[in-house]
Amino acid sequence: MRVLVLGGYGAVGSLVIERLRAWGHTCWSAGRDPRRADRVVDAGSPETGGFREAVEDADVVVNTSGAEDPALVAIAAQRGAAFVDATATHTYVAAVERLSPRAPVLLNVGLAPGLTNLLAADLHTRAPGGAPIDLAVVLGAGEEHGAAGAAWAFGLLGRSFPDPATRTPVRNYTRPSVFTLPGQGRRRLYRADFSDQHVLTRDLGRPVRTHFGVDSAPLTVALAALTRLPGARRLPTGFHLPGSETWTVLARAGERVRWARGHGQSRATAALAAWAVTLTDGLEAGVHHLHGVAALADLPEDLPLTLGETVRPGVR
Repeated sequence: MRVLVLGGYGAVGSLVIERLRAWGHTCWSAGRDPRRADRVVDAGSPETGGFREAVEDADVVVNTSGAEDPALVAIAAQRGAAFVDATATHTYVAAVERLSPRAPVLLNVGLAPGLTNLLAADLHTRAPGGAPIDLAVVLGAGEEHGAAGAAWAFGLLGRSFPDPATRTPVRNYTRPSVFTLPGQGRRRLYRADFSDQHVLTRDLGRPVRTHFGVDSAPLTVALAALTRLPGARRLPTGFHLPGSETWTVLARAGERVRWARGHGQSRATAALAAWAVTLTDGLEAGVHHLHGVAALADLPEDLPLTLGETVRPGVR
């Protein structure tokens, strides 16, 4: 396939290109820097930033730029190109779902959302019923994230979102819940507005709630404190935080848990997004989510992650 990667020289995009080229696909990096981009594109200006011209001969567009504009999806679909996006912002996902694209669009293709969707869907079949599924997302604070990812996480500070099951307002980084994480022990994590919980609550027909933290417990507590500080989301995000590069995502229903962990979330997100590109081949036009076109058992064996399951004795 011929793949255009928006943000293709960034932390995730460059690794998406590396993996896809290793599989024999043709890839072009797209971005505003002419020194690093194969095709100069300003994703923040879909109509005038060169995107129409850049997508003309592409089969698939992968958005790793952090730009969240449904116009990108609409233009790609007009050109007949599939669109793959790892965004975690539920308002953007909802806006894309309102489109009627003439090409396949695949959302929720990273770690969270993405792998969390597959874990929750798998757990839903193992532990059916209406009990809530709680998702845990713990990222390594020590990894050099892209600017867009850091800005997204800080941008949640002080903001609220409607609980997908009850519609009551939830302030980001509040309403803690304790999880037992593989290799990390018990950790207190906080609600955060990842798009996976909104889509999964609707599709699975049971409450799904996403909780977030970083591998450093004190830094996670600091996020919870900052969320009540006016203007905190405008704090600078370019500094390097102490911590590791180990990440964990987990889905829990009662005493049954499905989890995945690895080292380097950019690498894992890129591997999942590259795999998602291959899933668009033959996919019908319209908006799809990863858990609707693949299952946990379909994950390629060479992904940089470890899967596991924990079940309390006596629970089936």
